[in-house]
Amino acid sequence: MELGVGSLSLRRVVIVVAALNLAYFGVEFAVALAIGSVSLFADSIDFLEDASVNLLIALALGWSATSRAHLGMALAGILLIPGLATLWMAWIKFMAPMPPAPLLLTLAGMGALAVNLSCAFMLARVRAHSGSLTRAAFLSARNDTVANVAIIATGFVTGYTHSAWPDLIAGLGIAAMNAGAAREVWRAAREEHRQTSSSC
Repeated sequence: MELGVGSLSLRRVVIVVAALNLAYFGVEFAVALAIGSVSLFADSIDFLEDASVNLLIALALGWSATSRAHLGMALAGILLIPGLATLWMAWIKFMAPMPPAPLLLTLAGMGALAVNLSCAFMLARVRAHSGSLTRAAFLSARNDTVANVAIIATGFVTGYTHSAWPDLIAGLGIAAMNAGAAREVWRAAREEHRQTSSSC
């Protein structure tokens, strides 16, 4: 299937977004492990998931509407991965509750916010294309900006309280947000599949 101008523009955007997410995944993952932060760990895995989602979107742009709907359902499952990884990290943290370094936590959150705001603005311009696929990418980037603000706030609260609990709570909140996004994408993809099946 030949791609239109809108699809070509979308493909360029999602490839750039994927590259930005993959690059910052490495940064945030390293910091998360170094300071033992649940919220940064959750967010770093989310960056890796976002890179995967956007690369899949770039590959699927020439597919039929039915095939894109099927991929949308698969992406809903991918959106759950960060939440499952976070639950594992949270359990480890719960067994040994040590607060992460608040300054590094805050700085990493600010860097993540800058990346995700850039991605959200780019995706907002093309989110009308390819239905649930682009919806998955936009919802993920939008939710990530909210998570990053929470991480920054967590850094300040951790510095004040010297407690591991704010980081743990923020990490679990990020996991819950990703679960909500996965549900939205699944519903949108299922509706697309229903519409394409009934039109055949």
